[in-house]
Amino acid sequence: MASTTRCPRTCRRPSRVGAELRLLLDTHVLLWVLLDDRRLRSEVRDRIADGRTEVFVSAASAWEITIKRALGQLRAPDDLVHQLAAARLAGLDVRIEHALAVAELPDHHRDPFDRLLVAQARVEKLVLVTSDDVLRRYDVPVLQA
Repeated sequence: MASTTRCPRTCRRPSRVGAELRLLLDTHVLLWVLLDDRRLRSEVRDRIADGRTEVFVSAASAWEITIKRALGQLRAPDDLVHQLAAARLAGLDVRIEHALAVAELPDHHRDPFDRLLVAQARVEKLVLVTSDDVLRRYDVPVLQA
């Protein structure tokens, strides 16, 4: 998919001192943000755009997007790094403690990417932004996208 240089409506305003909310975007929510998709609830769009909110994107989401795009299962921006920077979204590396925390999760969901996002949200004390109802079954705060 061709990239655009315009900033979507969810482009973040400059950060203010002291984050009020710390969010981790599920992969589909990340794509909704970058593509300015109307499926993203306006309340969530406003939270993401609020400069007092810290918004993270997992390296696991970039990995998932890359794999699914290569398999022809997904259309996504080609210049993800640039898109993340333009939207002022922070990257979240996958650390060993995140990977090990996956083993502590109940078997509600078999998707390894989603399970890693849940583990990251738990370890980092982030609110997971998703529209996947299955992820609500985990012991992690969720904001319905």
